[in-house]
Amino acid sequence: MSTGILIGIGAIVIVLAAIAALYNALVRGKNMVEEAWSSIDVQLKRRHDLVPNLVSAVRQYASHEKNLFDEISTARARSLSVQGDVAAQAKAEGTLSGALSRLFAVAEAYPELKASENYRQLQLSLASLEDEIQMARRYYNGAAREQNDRVRQFPGNIVAGFFHFAPATYFELDSPAERAVPDVSAQ
Repeated sequence: MSTGILIGIGAIVIVLAAIAALYNALVRGKNMVEEAWSSIDVQLKRRHDLVPNLVSAVRQYASHEKNLFDEISTARARSLSVQGDVAAQAKAEGTLSGALSRLFAVAEAYPELKASENYRQLQLSLASLEDEIQMARRYYNGAAREQNDRVRQFPGNIVAGFFHFAPATYFELDSPAERAVPDVSAQ
């Protein structure tokens, strides 16, 4: 065999190895994004499970706030229905966060509610969950950024295009008001 053929075979092997390495990096990145989304999903599920208990505790003291309770219930249902679509989930979660903020504002008007042990525990649980959701969101967005870099940078963009790897969607809230964590401090 001539040297030229060996060099050609060696070059082909190197190119195939590089393609395989890029493909594996893209798969690993996609799996990290999916795992990070799963973490967000778990925290949001815990939040959705807590919301009815919180509404129930406030409802006992502020029964005339029916519109707010309905709004929270609708926002929670909308959030549960859009699972899997990152942008829609972020929008629905922003709406739910805004409604919860208004719920806590209403609760401030009821000193006996604020003094309730059940309500305080629910507030603390929600505050803890909001922190965990924020950490999971940061992890997800970091994994999405890394995957997007792989998908968009040369030569990964060629391999990503050939194997139909798409950029990941960031978990972002639409407005500054939605970005604010509900105030759950017991005053």
